Amino acid sequence: MNPSNPTRSCEGGRGLPLAALLALTMTSFIATANESVPAGLLSSIAHGLGVSEAGAGQLVTCCAFGSGVAAIPLTALFAEWARRRLLVVALSIFLVGNAMTAATDSYLAALFARLVIGLASGMTWSLLAGYARALVEPEHQGRAMAVAMAGIPLALALGMPLGSWLGAVTGWRSVFLFLAAMAAVLIVWVYAAVPEMQTGQTVRRKRLSDVLVTSGVRPVLVVLALWIFSHYLMYTYVSPMLAWLGFEPYLQQVLLIFGLSAVVGNWLVGMLIDRWLRHLVLACLAAFAATAVGFAWSPSNPVLAGVGIVIWGLSFGGAPTLLQTGLADQAGADANIAQSVLVTVFNLAFAGSGALGGALLDMRGARALPCVAAGLLATAGFVAWQASHSGFKAGCRAGK
Repeated sequence: MNPSNPTRSCEGGRGLPLAALLALTMTSFIATANESVPAGLLSSIAHGLGVSEAGAGQLVTCCAFGSGVAAIPLTALFAEWARRRLLVVALSIFLVGNAMTAATDSYLAALFARLVIGLASGMTWSLLAGYARALVEPEHQGRAMAVAMAGIPLALALGMPLGSWLGAVTGWRSVFLFLAAMAAVLIVWVYAAVPEMQTGQTVRRKRLSDVLVTSGVRPVLVVLALWIFSHYLMYTYVSPMLAWLGFEPYLQQVLLIFGLSAVVGNWLVGMLIDRWLRHLVLACLAAFAATAVGFAWSPSNPVLAGVGIVIWGLSFGGAPTLLQTGLADQAGADANIAQSVLVTVFNLAFAGSGALGGALLDMRGARALPCVAAGLLATAGFVAWQASHSGFKAGCRAGK
């Protein structure tokens, strides 16, 4: 199916191919888990590899770095490949890389394995959005994206707690073996349920610079950068921020509540996105900004802080779906190229937020984090509001 034919319809068409879309859900789950689960095992990994916790943390950094730098060049390099073949290659790298991480006693080998997994993750994120959209009729593309991207909040809600628990019970290496086994099962699932698709767009494939000047692409990328930067500015340093809010003893519970709220948020976005993309983007940014202001100005109120955690999760859960759908709509037939840029911008924002957040925490304390985030989110909201004709259009999605 060619997803580039526009329609203004919000009804009709065939149902969702759930077996194929759920395979993509598990792909986004394992890709997110590859990046996030090691963060909950730093102490055990450090002891097992004979390094400091800061050194063990570089396993997370290497994966994120690899994902960021790989997305654009690998998407261009493998543009002619069939989509399922490329997805299976990425999953095979997940399998081998996680098995290598579990088996090695060498810190350098572990870093290399995480870097290679990051490269595969960057390629995976670039093709998932276009694949999910191509599986359905245009009027269902937003909902299909929500299903495929549901693995992100699920990994945040369940991956880190379960990974930490399994690591404590059976050792940190078993967690990576489990991820390798998941990848093996998923390869079979993809072959069985996900149809092969050619790119179908090699003739008119544009240069990266041409895609970036396409109407509506840049506003979406600006909103993406500001939204993701704001989120990880607070989420990366959620432990000291919760200590400042008085929730320090409940870190694991708060993370679980946030993750479950994000799952619900993604579900709600999936139900509404094909009719209300623009309204959802503006509402989620406004809710997140209001929550950040509440954190900054009422830190001593535990009820408001608890409600704020839930609203934060609800507003962020559907963000990847909203942003990838908005960008793919604007890029049309060049969605895969645009998605590779999204992956790069996402990871750069992630990395930059960690650097700025650490500096703010040292210089100004935890209160500075939601203060800065609120300002960035207000800016993102203004950009999204201005992009009413190209970027985040009102009304039913065009299904491009």
